This record gives sequence, structure tokens and C-alpha cells, in this order.
Amino acid sequence: MKFPRSSGILLHPTCLPGPHGIGEFGSDAFAFVDFLRDAGQKLWQVLPLNPTGYGDSPFQSFSAHAGNPLLISLEKLREQGILEPSDFCNEPAFPEDHVEFGIVIPWKTSLLKKAAQRFLSDNGKGKQAFDEFCVANAGWLPEFALFMACKEEQGGAAWNRWAPEIANRQPAALAAARDRL
Repeated sequence: MKFPRSSGILLHPTCLPGPHGIGEFGSDAFAFVDFLRDAGQKLWQVLPLNPTGYGDSPFQSFSAHAGNPLLISLEKLREQGILEPSDFCNEPAFPEDHVEFGIVIPWKTSLLKKAAQRFLSDNGKGKQAFDEFCVANAGWLPEFALFMACKEEQGGAAWNRWAPEIANRQPAALAAARDRL
């Protein structure tokens, strides 16, 4: 297959400017796409967009299927009413020239959890789309969710340091973890 000659840029979305310490799929990403178009660029190559693992590297992911929650736009969640302006009152001071993952991850994760609780408590149109997504992705989503919940419960430790019954995927232990988490 032949492709016409074109040009573009390699840039991970987390490197874009962002109002909350990290680039995300919000207004700055849309402005960047408009800039690329206006500059005559045809391609935006990105590194993996999966959840980052050790060292916050996009090449050390916990899933080949899941997206990185740090790329979710908090501003879009606020525009949709899922987050409220008061949710941002304790926002840390983020550096403008680099991502400080040690500050961004816990702060943004706490807001995303709050947004998820609000979203899941509403039975509106978005909830139906979410349920449909879960059904369509049942081949990987439940196991990924269980893995990440266990990882969080274990304080982020590597899976081979978890309780042996969980690490060895004993059915009774996994069922208990599903119920608990």
C-alpha cells in the first residue's frame, strides 16, 4: 500500500500544556490538533495511551486495552457537571515546564474517583453508554479492574508480592477479592 508523502509530529498528550499538571484530552489537545491542521501537518503520532506502570512510562503498561485515566479532561468533567468547582479547591501548585507525576497522580486520581462515584450514581444516558461499553469489553475489562483494585489494595506492590492466594489466582481468593473490592 502506498501512502502519499506527509509530515507530522510525535508528541504524547501528557506533554501538552494542561491546567492540572499534565496534558490531557481537553481544550489544549483540541487546540493542538487545530494548530497541526493550520500548519499543514497530517499526522499526530503518539506513544502508547495505556495506563502507565513502573516509572510512569507509557511502555510499561498494566493493560494493552485500557486507556490512561490521567488523559481524562477534568475540565470536560466540570463542564458536564460531573465535577464541581469546589472539587478543585485543594489543587496543588503544579510546575509549568514538566509533569510531576508524584503530585499529579494522587490528586487527579482522587478527583477521577469522585467523578466516577457521581457518574455511576446517575442513571442517565451516560450510564447506559457506560454499561454498553462494559458489556462490549467483557473479555478484558473485569480482569483488568480486579487486577488494578488488588494492586491498589496492596499499596501498589508488584503482583508477585501479593498474598499467594491472590497472586496464584486461586478461585476462592479471587471471588473474595471481587466481592470485597
